[in-house]
Amino acid sequence: MSGHSKWANIKHKKAKADAARGANFAKFSREIIIAAKIGGGDLNGNFRLRTAVEKAKAGGLPNDTIKRAIDKGCGNSQGDNYEEITYEGYGAGGVAIFIEAATDNRNRTAGDIRSYFTKFGGNLGETGCVGWIFEPCALIAIDKPQEAGKRSKEVVKMFDFEKLFEDCMEFDPMDVWEDEDEDDYKIKTSVENFEATVKGLESLGYTLKSADYTRIPSNSCEITDSAIAKKIVLLLEKLDEHDDVQNVYSNFEASDEVMASVDV
Repeated sequence: MSGHSKWANIKHKKAKADAARGANFAKFSREIIIAAKIGGGDLNGNFRLRTAVEKAKAGGLPNDTIKRAIDKGCGNSQGDNYEEITYEGYGAGGVAIFIEAATDNRNRTAGDIRSYFTKFGGNLGETGCVGWIFEPCALIAIDKPQEAGKRSKEVVKMFDFEKLFEDCMEFDPMDVWEDEDEDDYKIKTSVENFEATVKGLESLGYTLKSADYTRIPSNSCEITDSAIAKKIVLLLEKLDEHDDVQNVYSNFEASDEVMASVDV
């Protein structure tokens, strides 16, 4: 696996804190609404909806809010008509940024995002300018057995990496590796194989820590100047905090020393 993204670390930690405070509830609800609108309200028959609901539950979204979001998506109650849209651009230092949004007002969302890029030394680009860098895929995480056992009283499937790797080969993964930063195992799969891989691993007794669609950059842009790195982090955080923005991806890389000097 290529170098670990510093922004991935920042976003991951920030997302945990935000979910605990309820700051991401609107994003969870919008994804559920869109998934239900596209594929219906049956979790067993709509894998995207199932994934969205599981992610929302992990983030602390109440069950009644989840139900209302599903009802809105299925047209059973009045609600905003969200549409999915993407934005692409460059941050300071030439860092590529790809944004997935769900909005009921394209002009408002585009204006806000453009202003953020301008404020932090970047520029919003045309469709396709950086999209080719970010490969659509899915990422599954599985706790190492000893870690899972510490957090749960349930019986944990005991296995080693070699066994997991062998089992994953049945589902034609794109990559399988041990993530030392997160202290778990990761399986990268194509969007087309995602559902089969999740169901297959579960049928083999594996308990999944997380499973979600994502985009992984094919190259990285390493920043060595702490002032530029700070602008990038501020831009990424500002984008991620916007109500209409569902996901932010970047090929930003920086050393631990540079990140340590970024105080935001």
